[in-house]
Amino acid sequence: MLSTHRWPIVAAEKTEKTFDTHALSLKIVLPGAALLASVAVLYGPVFKLMAWQWWTDPNWSHGFLVPAFSCFLLWRGRERWMAAPIRGSRLGLAGAGGAISILILGTLAADLFSTRFSFVLLLASLILYLGGWRMLRAVAFPVSYLLLMIPWPGVIYAQVTLPLQFLASRWAAAALAAVHVPVLREGNLLVLSNYTLEVAQACSGIRSLVSLFTVAVAYAYLAERKMWVRVGLIAMMLPIAIISNAFRIFGTGVLTTQLSPRLAQGFFHEFSGWLIFVTAIGLMLALHRLFRITAKYFEDARA
Repeated sequence: MLSTHRWPIVAAEKTEKTFDTHALSLKIVLPGAALLASVAVLYGPVFKLMAWQWWTDPNWSHGFLVPAFSCFLLWRGRERWMAAPIRGSRLGLAGAGGAISILILGTLAADLFSTRFSFVLLLASLILYLGGWRMLRAVAFPVSYLLLMIPWPGVIYAQVTLPLQFLASRWAAAALAAVHVPVLREGNLLVLSNYTLEVAQACSGIRSLVSLFTVAVAYAYLAERKMWVRVGLIAMMLPIAIISNAFRIFGTGVLTTQLSPRLAQGFFHEFSGWLIFVTAIGLMLALHRLFRITAKYFEDARA
């Protein structure tokens, strides 16, 4: 009697599993593929212009790496979001409608930032509509990280760049005066005995700041679990970027005065930028180590 009733139960379990897989493909895979194809057509011009800006503007060349890293995070955390129950929310439709409205208004107003931002909003809304809140929470960081691929609006970029130019030139001038290098600062100009250094927008440190912030967010998410350490690492990127850039200008001023004005431009100028960026990454790693030691000290003291 026991053996007679075992086979129907096993068959029912197999049928239910097959039905769930089929339902999953009907609820997520097929509509998702159709929606992604529609989004690709709808946002084709937006992606094309943004990729062109990544290619031509050195300040945003890291944009190519952001979507790749987001895809890596999705693959890395696939067990988590695949295990999330599928409970789509109709609020996702409202969010998608808002994203399309932003796209239309941004296109009419020729506002590139809003059209690009609307893509991330649309992506999050579609995940909410198809998968539900738990699935959206499971992929929240990879989706949010895509915001870092969007170049800033020109107004915000100018408002941030100008203070950085003056701050970097002021600190560099103070450092040059401290080592007895004759210098006169006029705004963002450093007048040396044999050359005048201009701290232009490209030398303001904005490029290293944006890149360092993008790297720091990725590194903090992968390498650290404590939230206060993550926030501390990301927050410290601003002073690290400013100090590193001021040191770069200081070094250029010393070499220009002592050796040749040609060192203020060309290969050395570009190479020094990469060298300072690598140094800033090293400072970030050292700072993370210091944060970990501090956290362990407080944990041991509390125990």
